[in-house]
Amino acid sequence: MMRAIWNGVVIAETPRTKRVEGNHYFPPESLEREYFTDSPSKSLCPWKGVARYYTLTVNGEMNPNAAWYYPHPSPFARRIKNHVAFWNGVTVEGTREKK
Repeated sequence: MMRAIWNGVVIAETPRTKRVEGNHYFPPESLEREYFTDSPSKSLCPWKGVARYYTLTVNGEMNPNAAWYYPHPSPFARRIKNHVAFWNGVTVEGTREKK
């Protein structure tokens, strides 16, 4: 089971993530949505497309733009559409199950 943890709380959990460029992308249904708020931030990856961000709020602490996803990825990255990856202090741990 793979888990994303921030501020001592599991914010996402799934048996399988999709790995791209060393990042674990969690399926959207694996998120504990109460910790996620849409951010107005965006960034552009030359091959994946435009990324959108979430701000995390756990135990009263905010972690701006700590999670990102691609709502409309390029055809090359379609397998991670709406899957969420983390950074900025979020720990990803566990073992991915085989397909």
